[in-house]
Amino acid sequence: MPDFLKMLFAAAVVTTPSFALADGAPREPYGINLEGYAYPYPVQSFAVVSGGEQLTMAYMDVVPAQPNGRTVVLLHGRNFPSSYWAPVIRMLSDAGYRVVAPDQVGFGKSSKPSGDLHFDDLARNTIALLDKLGIARADVVAHSLGGMLGVRIARAYPDRVDHLVLTAPIGLEDYRLYVPPTPTDKIVASEDKLTADGYRKQLETNYALKLPPEQVTPFIDARFNIKGSPDYPRWLRSFVASAQLIYREPVAHEIPLITRPTLFIMGADDHNAPGKPSAPEPLRARMGQNAELARKLAAEMPSARAEVLPNTGHLVFLEAPDRYRELVLDFLAK
Repeated sequence: MPDFLKMLFAAAVVTTPSFALADGAPREPYGINLEGYAYPYPVQSFAVVSGGEQLTMAYMDVVPAQPNGRTVVLLHGRNFPSSYWAPVIRMLSDAGYRVVAPDQVGFGKSSKPSGDLHFDDLARNTIALLDKLGIARADVVAHSLGGMLGVRIARAYPDRVDHLVLTAPIGLEDYRLYVPPTPTDKIVASEDKLTADGYRKQLETNYALKLPPEQVTPFIDARFNIKGSPDYPRWLRSFVASAQLIYREPVAHEIPLITRPTLFIMGADDHNAPGKPSAPEPLRARMGQNAELARKLAAEMPSARAEVLPNTGHLVFLEAPDRYRELVLDFLAK
């Protein structure tokens, strides 16, 4: 197991009695802002107002030993806290980049709002954080749901973005064309019934994971150890709001309009398509052709290309770290 995953695994084994480890030892639950779950670098906080609520945005700001004068912003996916960027942070820091890795509002160690989530709000929050840190321009490296946010940032704030790396992004198609709308309460009930084992199987299936089970366990803990928190219902509503965000605010139609240099890094086996199980059966097979979609979109863009990694699923940077490092650092250097 890589050292960074040993660190995260060791730090993340604080579990509730309902989700005890094999040794049966009782554990304390995490808070809904992942209190009790360790991150690989110090976490700071930034005050934001979203939907009329006073909220806190958590972030890691990692300064390299030998700065090259540039900054990379990392945008996480829906099912993962920003801590999973640990190997990428180290990779970029070693290359001289300052790295800012926020938890978007509604995720990880950031506040869980009571209302809906919107990409425009998340984009504004991210730019406001860069303003606070005195960062005028940055490269953006995004994964999964973060890819949708990266698209919105590159479209709304093109003068703030130098390069855009979309790592196994979702949102390359408009899921409304395949999946009927689902009431929020129905999704809440479904998510609440999900077990830790069921969630592990869901990740393995939806993401075509190539990681050994012990490397996935911290992600399971980050999701399920908060069920012991008295604020769990608030977390659950916020988590479901992120599912509705993906469905209600597509970005596929905006991607060809991105003017900044863009690199898609796709796993050949990644066919993740949110909502796919709810789509009519004849339409399901058409969903999630992500590598093909990335190639098509890149061809329509003024400065973009798509790289598809064989035998790789959704967690590209963990499954193929050497190739990912080569592609990203070469692209950012141009």
